Amino acid sequence: MPSRQLFPVIALAALLTLPQTSFATPSADSAQAASSADSVQARSSDSTGARSEARVRAKEVVSPKKRKNKTKAASGGKKTEKTVEVGAKAGTMPVKPEVLPLHVQVQHILIGFSGSVPGKNITRTKEEAKALAYQILERARKGEDFDELTGRYTDDSPPGIYGMSGTGVPPLEGEYPRESLVPAFGNVGFSISPGNIGIADYDPKMSPFGWHIIKRLK
Repeated sequence: MPSRQLFPVIALAALLTLPQTSFATPSADSAQAASSADSVQARSSDSTGARSEARVRAKEVVSPKKRKNKTKAASGGKKTEKTVEVGAKAGTMPVKPEVLPLHVQVQHILIGFSGSVPGKNITRTKEEAKALAYQILERARKGEDFDELTGRYTDDSPPGIYGMSGTGVPPLEGEYPRESLVPAFGNVGFSISPGNIGIADYDPKMSPFGWHIIKRLK
């Protein structure tokens, strides 16, 4: 009798001493949960990598404004004059003189419109005059002979060459005091360097005769 009661106890003790992993068969729910966790971790890793890559690209991309500022800083912040008109011949675009000249010599082409130049029978409209003036300006800057353009188009007397003395500066022989001419004429003539070609737009007070295409000779 005692031997019968002892057998179940011994059998139970043997079972309890077996490794626990031999009884651990994962359920379907447990496997799915583990798979989901791995997927979330993978997506998280991919997202982190994508954000890191985006930050690197963002550092490499520089906006035009920042690039311009960096270029300016690299050049010491100095401003340089550049040809901004496509096809313009070197030296024709306006560049401000380093020192205001006391005397200048210029050649100009006057483009007037109906009623703007006394004694001239001009039939073109104001709009036509402006369009023609800017066409001539472009042609002159591209290298066409300024003398020929003057002889063909000016509503003044060719060759249209004038010497001017600066404000308050006694004129030399053959010169006009700057203040004796229309303001825009002198304003352009004294603000450009030799060889440059500028334009004085029509203005009832500053340039009442029309548009002046002006080349500084010296």
